[in-house]
Amino acid sequence: QVQVVESGGGLVQAGGSLRLSCVASGGTFSRYGMGWFRQAPGKEREFVAGISSMYWSGGGTYYADSVKGRFAISRDNAKNTVYLQMNSLKPEDTAVYYCAASKTGRAGSWISHEYWGQGTQVTVSS
Repeated sequence: QVQVVESGGGLVQAGGSLRLSCVASGGTFSRYGMGWFRQAPGKEREFVAGISSMYWSGGGTYYADSVKGRFAISRDNAKNTVYLQMNSLKPEDTAVYYCAASKTGRAGSWISHEYWGQGTQVTVSS
């Protein structure tokens, strides 16, 4: 069974930065597509960013339009870890951020993710 654990959330002022980390253990991490999603209070969960495995499109990255140019997703297969670097944060980025893994190796908002973490809270103050 794959376990997914996020960390790195917190409180930051608008314009600041945070880096989220996600460790996925119990499987072959390098073969999983990885994604970050978020859910704000009263809203549906939405896709933020994804990175495919090196075995599928060579580790391509995908972003929601709302975070393009501000967020960057990356992975370190040796550490079973995926990161989300968040810069120029806005109050509307406030949400619980979830990391998820896809056995397909693919990434993107349309991809099914079988394994999910518990989430980490990100709060951006104005």
